[in-house]
Amino acid sequence: MDSYPNPFQKERQMEKENLEKKNTDSVKTIFVQVIEKPARKMILKRGIKATDYYEYCEEVGCGIWGLLVSVKEALYEPAGLWLPPQMVRQGTSVYAQGVEVPADYSGQIPEGFEIIDLKPCKMMIFQGPPFRDEDFEVAIRDLWDVMKSYNPEIYGFEWADPDAPRFQIEPQGYRGYIEGRPVRELSRT
Repeated sequence: MDSYPNPFQKERQMEKENLEKKNTDSVKTIFVQVIEKPARKMILKRGIKATDYYEYCEEVGCGIWGLLVSVKEALYEPAGLWLPPQMVRQGTSVYAQGVEVPADYSGQIPEGFEIIDLKPCKMMIFQGPPFRDEDFEVAIRDLWDVMKSYNPEIYGFEWADPDAPRFQIEPQGYRGYIEGRPVRELSRT
């Protein structure tokens, strides 16, 4: 008995392959972890009205990062910061740049910078997948989309934005885009 080829079989196979490719392309692994931050200080430079990195650079320049990198006692690398309302001084911006130093830091503070105390807190860190350096804006937007819909309560936490600044570190393609947001453990009753 001769079998006749199904003319739609090839088309269905192509559709299946395209669907699999789309599903694979859209799946991106985001690494999430909660870390404990001790009491510490932050050397920071405030902006005027900035709400993001680009506005900040227009106001104060992009050379701030270089000064922050030179702080030898830094606990971590410099960060872009979204300050909670109680940390925003009148006439200054929500967005700033800074670097964390030990709570007992007594070193120099660059001219035009200030130092503030930060209380111990927990931070939920989000790290996106590696990306091509020229695609950093897409990597940031993709991670922000995940963070907007992320529910920390599933894992026993709640957002605690007043506790500390939300931060972003320099987008570098090899490690993915990284951002942190304060959280608190939910009470167990």
